[in-house]
Amino acid sequence: MSWNRRHLLTLEELSAADIALIHATATTFKQILGRNVKKVPALRGKTIVNLFLEPSTRTRLAFEMAAKRLSADVIAFDAASSSTTKGETLRDTAQNIRALGAEMIILRHAAAGSPLYLSRILDIPVINAGDGAHEHPTQGLLDTFTMQEHLGALRGRKVVILGDVLFSRVARSNIHALTKLGAAVTVVGPSTLVPHWFTSLGVTVSHDLRSALADAEVVMLLRIQHERQTAGMFPSLGEYTSVFGLNRARADWLNPRALIMHPGPINRGVEIDSELADGKNSVILEQVANGIAVRMAVLYLCAGGDPQKIATSKD
Repeated sequence: MSWNRRHLLTLEELSAADIALIHATATTFKQILGRNVKKVPALRGKTIVNLFLEPSTRTRLAFEMAAKRLSADVIAFDAASSSTTKGETLRDTAQNIRALGAEMIILRHAAAGSPLYLSRILDIPVINAGDGAHEHPTQGLLDTFTMQEHLGALRGRKVVILGDVLFSRVARSNIHALTKLGAAVTVVGPSTLVPHWFTSLGVTVSHDLRSALADAEVVMLLRIQHERQTAGMFPSLGEYTSVFGLNRARADWLNPRALIMHPGPINRGVEIDSELADGKNSVILEQVANGIAVRMAVLYLCAGGDPQKIATSKD
């Protein structure tokens, strides 16, 4: 298998073979992260800029740690003290960053399509770290990577995505990855947040939580994306929780071995109770940890690295 892409913009455009290659490369990097010395010189001398124009904790830190484990020089962009607060455009900001010597940009932005836009005006790799409600490719990659660690091949596996699917970039990236890998995906939630048109993406739409959970092997919870909603999509958080929140009683509807996942941040007591988020079926912290290896793989491949020749010498 070979990687012939400069950018990672969406999972919709990747093939199952592309996803498998990223996962295989991430497996190698995860083994390296298990050593006492966790750095490799694969991207030594490269300058990578984290251009995050939306709030982030896990994704920003994981990308920064991934780049540093590859020995790259990493610059974190501080939006609050930048010229974007004075009205500078994304184009000008990115072109100035490139002029200063950046060799890769990791972009998080509120506007869907912004990474694609930058990829067309810059001559360096652009990695999508989340663009509006469109996609979050590395989250979808690390989620499916985590599932495969527990379940093996995902073909025929039954995955439920529960919550605010309509406004979730995580849901879209997971749907694209899971369907390409052959999983049977059901999206569940109130009809305002899980409209019927999602069936066009190859998934089953349900508004009946009990029946959806009955044979699920994975349940992925999503938080309510208040910042992206332009109108009230349900009467109140309390009413949402009373019908669709995953609590101890509803967990009894699940297969006892079903994995519980969440991309974060978690709103405890809303979409999921703390007892379940921290329980034996939860792999939420595994998702976070796997995010480093998966993002190492993405950075390495998009920088032109050969997946068959990963430099494993200690830095």
